[in-house]
Formats: sequence, structure tokens, C-alpha cells
Amino acid sequence: MIRSTIKLFEQKQIRSHWNEDENQWYFSVVDIVEAFTNLINPTDYLKKLRKRDTELGIYIGTNCPQVEMLSGGKKRKILAGSVKNIFRIIQSITSSKAEPFKQWLARAGYERLQELQDPEISFERARDSWKKQGRSEKWTHTNIISKRYVDPVSFSLIHPQKLYP
Repeated sequence: MIRSTIKLFEQKQIRSHWNEDENQWYFSVVDIVEAFTNLINPTDYLKKLRKRDTELGIYIGTNCPQVEMLSGGKKRKILAGSVKNIFRIIQSITSSKAEPFKQWLARAGYERLQELQDPEISFERARDSWKKQGRSEKWTHTNIISKRYVDPVSFSLIHPQKLYP
């Protein structure tokens, strides 16, 4: 099953495609560049970006496939990237619109490094996230306990009394 949709980012259309085999979304690279630069010709900017940053050019050539998406009412092969690929491309865009996103990415990376040093932080973050989603305390507790079987060391950091009564 092929699913292609249009996503909106700050009133800009981003063409996307769901890859069932890989279980992930792909997004039009040119649409992302346009959304973060507001340029009339984002394709030219992308070409210059790839030329200026040869590592990025190689990265895009290796990791960003041509995916069939609607373009001008017809299905065409469009340069696309997964979320991971798009994050890498946005890091190279020099634009004031990209800066808040880059700061968010840096903060998320920093938080992930903290979680690696102290796994309890990830459980607390999950608990807070589930609470914001309206999950009950019982549901949250059950899900955190189920993690015990996946990673007993991390679980014991949060609930040592449940592992060692």
C-alpha cells in the first residue's frame, strides 16, 4: 500500500510518502529546503548547498532516494529523505528560520546524552509524556514495569524495592 500525503509546516506544503516496507515516512527534500529558506527556487539552493558541503552532497546521494510523489498533478520521482536524513539536511541550511529547529535538535541531542548517563531520566521523561497524553497512572506504571523485563538495570534504578524486596 502506497500512501502519499501533503504535510504542512508553517503554511508550506511538504510532500510526503509512507514506505510500508521500511515502516517510515519520506519527505521531499526540496519542499523542506523551501520551508526553511523561503526561497523562490529551492532546487538551486540545494544544488549550491551540495556543492559547498561535499560531505552533505555525498550523504544526500547515498541516503536520499528518489520516491514517487505527486508533483503538478502527476506522480514523479522526487528526492526524498527520512526524518533522520531531513534532520541532517536542515543542520546545513543557513537561514534564520532553521535556527530555532537547530537549537531544538541540539537540546534533544543533549537530553539524549543525559539519558545515556542516567537511564532514570528517560523513564521520568516517558512518565511525563504519557501523563500529558492523558494516560492513567496505572497505565503508566504498567508500562514502566514492563520495561523491567527489557532492561532490569534501568528499572532497578527507578524502583529498586520492586526488584529486591
